Amino acid sequence: MLVVGLSHRTAPIEVREKLALGEQGLAELLARLLGLASVRESVVLSTCNRVEIYVAVNEAERARRAVVELLCEVGGTAVADHLTTHTDHAAVTHLFRVASSLDSLVVGEPQILGQLKEAIRVAEEARAVGSELGAAMRAALGVAKKVRTETAIGAGQVSISSVAVDLARQIFEDMQDRTALLVGAGEMAEAAAKILAKSGARLLVCNRSPGRAQALAEAVDGTARPWEELDLCLGETDIVITSTASPGYVVTLDKVKALRKARRGRSLFFIDIAVPRDVEPTVNQLDNVYLYDIDDLQKVVSGTLEERAVEAERAERLVAEEVRRYQERSAERNVAPLIQQLRERTRTTLQAELERSLRGRLRHLTEADKDALGAMLDAAVNKLLHAPSTRLRALARAPQGEEMAQAVRQLFELEGRSHSDPDIRVEPLPDSLRPGELQAEAEPVQRAAKAMGGE
Repeated sequence: MLVVGLSHRTAPIEVREKLALGEQGLAELLARLLGLASVRESVVLSTCNRVEIYVAVNEAERARRAVVELLCEVGGTAVADHLTTHTDHAAVTHLFRVASSLDSLVVGEPQILGQLKEAIRVAEEARAVGSELGAAMRAALGVAKKVRTETAIGAGQVSISSVAVDLARQIFEDMQDRTALLVGAGEMAEAAAKILAKSGARLLVCNRSPGRAQALAEAVDGTARPWEELDLCLGETDIVITSTASPGYVVTLDKVKALRKARRGRSLFFIDIAVPRDVEPTVNQLDNVYLYDIDDLQKVVSGTLEERAVEAERAERLVAEEVRRYQERSAERNVAPLIQQLRERTRTTLQAELERSLRGRLRHLTEADKDALGAMLDAAVNKLLHAPSTRLRALARAPQGEEMAQAVRQLFELEGRSHSDPDIRVEPLPDSLRPGELQAEAEPVQRAAKAMGGE
């Protein structure tokens, strides 16, 4: 597995927003990823703080170059310096940490899990997820659930929205006499609205969809306003929290300049938690206008990180253990096709010897006798390969596992199989058969078994 992308840890918001794609853009990116010769499976995770490509690949370096080139085509060459890459063990660890909210701007926030589930759903609908990446994603969701169950990392209010409201409280100690305007009525706006409502602020909700604005306003005892009245709302409010999905600025420098006379010198605070940004950055240059974007929230977050350090450390240990277990299971799955090939090669060899004898000196046998010999052949294959199969599964979890698997392929002239092949279930060994008098007629089978090294 390979992960290529950027996040709040590696890129400022002005770079991240270059890769902030709408629903159609994400669908097109996923389709283009699947068109790359080196990519077998893909999931695209896009949030306000990260855009990451998770892919199952045939050759890691070739795939990395192709994915980086594609992202630079989409977001411009400026994104290249901020992209990071994780492969194999590091890729699995990164995925598990992201799902568990250990790599989030606000450690412990619950939104990332829903965003990852949505990314998986979109990829599955596009038939972009197969057995390998699908197994990793399912494991990541399981780890995230375990982290939330076994640690207190998500206790209390932890989200971008809650941090935004904390910042508003720092600006205005008493929210009772303040008016807060929510521009946008999505999930993040709803979370912010609920917290603001508890603080006693008067709430206005302005959204392009009147129905969604009305529904959110009713839920928090606020007032819905038509999108066409956005300028009027800006003139009435003290705090503006924006979280739309608009591709361009919703609040421009010229718009805010036009408000100054009506506001009569009253301060106006913008908290822009949208990516791409909703508020033109230059409004911060105006007197009595203060703008905080999502990167500015990191200063507020630093305090919550200290409080959650103990729980985060517990979660990190849990994730590390789950990564180890996943890789052991993955190694066993990867060696299953090799074991099946070895069984097929052995059975084919023994079957050819048996059929030669049945056409020769054993041609007088009845159909029942021939069936009994066939059953004995199956038993011989199982007995012969039980120990090698068990050993291969055990060695698959060790550092030298792939080296051993390759040695087996060369010794028995077996073809390598893609990791994307479906898992092959090896049936449990049957009880030993006792064909009785047919044992004496089984010399071809016994000779072939000895040739393969069996006892």
